[in-house]
Amino acid sequence: MEMIAFAKLFSKDGVVSSATFLESCGVADLITTCYGGRNRRVAEAFAETGKTIAVLEQEMLNGQKLQGPATSAEVYHILKQKGLVDKFPLFVAVYQICFEGKPVQEMISCLQSHPEHLCLEEPFGLPHRWNVYI
Repeated sequence: MEMIAFAKLFSKDGVVSSATFLESCGVADLITTCYGGRNRRVAEAFAETGKTIAVLEQEMLNGQKLQGPATSAEVYHILKQKGLVDKFPLFVAVYQICFEGKPVQEMISCLQSHPEHLCLEEPFGLPHRWNVYI
C-alpha cells in the first residue's frame, strides 16, 4: 500500500493504476526478490549477526550491492525532504533497520501500528477490502 501511495504522490499527474502493483510486476516481483537467493541470505545474516549491510555485501557477495537498502535510503531521503516521513512508516522502518540500527524485531510493531491497519477509512484511496489487519 505504501508503494502505491508513493507512486500516486510522486507521479506526474497523480494517476496510477493500483492494479499494476498487484500484478506480477508488483507484489509478485517484491515477494520473489525478498524470498529468493542472495537477498534472503544477506537479510538472514543481517538479522542473525548484527553486521552491517555493507560488510555482508563484501563478505557474501564479493562486493556486489543489494538494491533494496540503497533504494530504501533514496526513498527515505525523498520522504524526509518533503516532510512525509510520518505517512510512510514501513518505508521508514526499513531504512532505519538498514542504516540506523533499529532492531529487526521492531518491524512487527511497525506493521501492527501502520495507519493502513488502524483505520476503517480508505487511507491510500483504495477500496477498504484491500486493507489487511494483523
